[in-house]
Amino acid sequence: MPARQSISSRKRVGQVRRSARKPDKRSSKFERRIGAESSKTRALLLEAAERLMREEGYAAVTSRRLATKAGLKRQLVHYYFRTMDDLFLALWRRYAEKILLRQAQALSSSQPLHALWDHSSDAWDTSLYTEFCALANHRKAIRAELAQTGDRYRTMQLRALAQIVEDYGLESTVESPDALTMLITSVPRILVMEAQLGISGGHELTMRLAERWLARLEGPRGRPATKRKA
Repeated sequence: MPARQSISSRKRVGQVRRSARKPDKRSSKFERRIGAESSKTRALLLEAAERLMREEGYAAVTSRRLATKAGLKRQLVHYYFRTMDDLFLALWRRYAEKILLRQAQALSSSQPLHALWDHSSDAWDTSLYTEFCALANHRKAIRAELAQTGDRYRTMQLRALAQIVEDYGLESTVESPDALTMLITSVPRILVMEAQLGISGGHELTMRLAERWLARLEGPRGRPATKRKA
């Protein structure tokens, strides 16, 4: 009997040692590999995702549809993006960087107020932005990312327009650069969103009024107002 117990004990010890040598698949060493962000295939997937969102809306962006659109195997979608949220976040960041660059270019132009109005009136940008807003209603991670980017976007606008008001000597005309920012960036976007729904009432008059107002602030298009000397 003691001999049997000894053999049984040795078996248990051997099992413990073998299990201790087995790698833990939950460890970081065995986490699923993710494709490089600089990969051309990853960029191709993001371009295909953007086309799908623009053409059919965010709900159309599934791993199967995306792979078909990009002409790739479905497994590659999950190789480059662990989840669909990761894909949407990458797509938003890619889109946001382009928009921030275009905004910076508008604000550094010879007539930044006109340029910012035109930038905010871009229907191509607004269509994708609208889809992301709809997606953010259902995905907390997307909503948080949009809010963070929006803060960066608005901070850049506020700083630039405060300086523009000072440069043009508009302190007595423009009571609040913050309100000016909201008018120049939000009104044209609303007009675009309504137009995409087929709503046009009041649009033409609003745009004519905005054009006259912008001309009073920094001169007619193509004829920039003289900036105040520092």
